[in-house]
Amino acid sequence: MAISALLRVQDLAQKFNKREDDFPSWREYNDYYLEEVEDMTFNLIEGIDVAAIEANIAKYQEENAEQIMINRARMAEEFAAALAASKGQPAQTDNDVAASQNSQAGFGAVPQGQYAPTFGGQPRPTGMAPQPLPLGGGDMLGFAGDDEETKKLRAERGARAGCLP
Repeated sequence: MAISALLRVQDLAQKFNKREDDFPSWREYNDYYLEEVEDMTFNLIEGIDVAAIEANIAKYQEENAEQIMINRARMAEEFAAALAASKGQPAQTDNDVAASQNSQAGFGAVPQGQYAPTFGGQPRPTGMAPQPLPLGGGDMLGFAGDDEETKKLRAERGARAGCLP
């Protein structure tokens, strides 16, 4: 699949993000909505009538902008809850997050490790993620624990390769 087709399908999936519970009946969801999305996805992959599908996506986005943003926020919340559950932590609600924030954090501050919602894109992680620590002693490459013979062998090979020991 070409990159452009993949990007078009990804754009389609981000905009057509309704779920079964957004419809009055399963039949309406499956027979109309899913069939339409599947047909558009197939046609985008195969390069069939791409301009008309892109126009349909743009029209759908314009008519359903609020619902698209609500569904994206709901997916981000569910992802955050699943991530917290996989780490064995209870999921935080909006009230929990607001109560745990420092009053000096300022307007718009997001607690470290939480998701800050964005308009027009996927939620982005905020804060500094845990960084890996080097193994072994103070030597960043891990050579500190090597014996003398290994050090000589490394120096020999480095010299042959043109590297300074």
